Amino acid sequence: MSLSILVANRITKLLGNIIKGVGYIVHLFAPKLRFDIPKQSHPLRKSDSTQAIPRIFWQTNYTNRVSLPVYINYLYNRLMSLDYEYRYASDDDILEFFETQTAPEELKAYKQLKDGAAKADFWRLAVLYHIGGVYLDIDASFVWPLSKQIKPEEREIFLLNKEHYTNYFMATAPKNPIYKKAMDIVVDNIKNSKTDNGVYALTGPGVVNLAIGDQKVNHRLYRYTCVQGAFTNEHFHYIDKRQGKWIHTKKEDILQ
Repeated sequence: MSLSILVANRITKLLGNIIKGVGYIVHLFAPKLRFDIPKQSHPLRKSDSTQAIPRIFWQTNYTNRVSLPVYINYLYNRLMSLDYEYRYASDDDILEFFETQTAPEELKAYKQLKDGAAKADFWRLAVLYHIGGVYLDIDASFVWPLSKQIKPEEREIFLLNKEHYTNYFMATAPKNPIYKKAMDIVVDNIKNSKTDNGVYALTGPGVVNLAIGDQKVNHRLYRYTCVQGAFTNEHFHYIDKRQGKWIHTKKEDILQ
């Protein structure tokens, strides 16, 4: 099984490189061409089994009008999540979620964020804590069907890369205490303007690793789960928002 997944990983990357090549040609001749990612999509196939982690697949982005490679990446991920409901959250949706579903101190902290990636970091923690499900970055791709990756009894899956846990894939049942701890860390970081180490430490993977600490958590290795940048890259992802990636954000531009 592991060998099959690794082969699928390589095929995903190969297919993605082809799509990126096509994308450069298409957008050279049609630079304004965009495709709409739906805000919600019902499961395309009914599942006969139940599981602790809700069958909801969450994503967000600065816009749902995307380039061809990003849209094909979305379609590929839907193929890998046929028995999951798909939910895309816009900036307005995220703000409404914090206003209606989270504690006052969490809403206050969220409103202090200016950087889009930092907002997405905080939101994924909050929505997975309160509702649960699976989150995947818009530029990442599953390498194996979700229904084959998540066991019915599993209540959490953290993604482990070569060095630490990361947050571009996250899966959990609601009310996971690690997620609550992570949100508390984010609130404290924002309250005390801890921006010296950028978004990564303020709201991103640094927070997840701090919240996990020395605990043993259920996890999967990244190469058996998903890959980033197979179908898309910074050019296609931020085609309408140049220099929009979080790595370009100055620390003084992260908070209000």
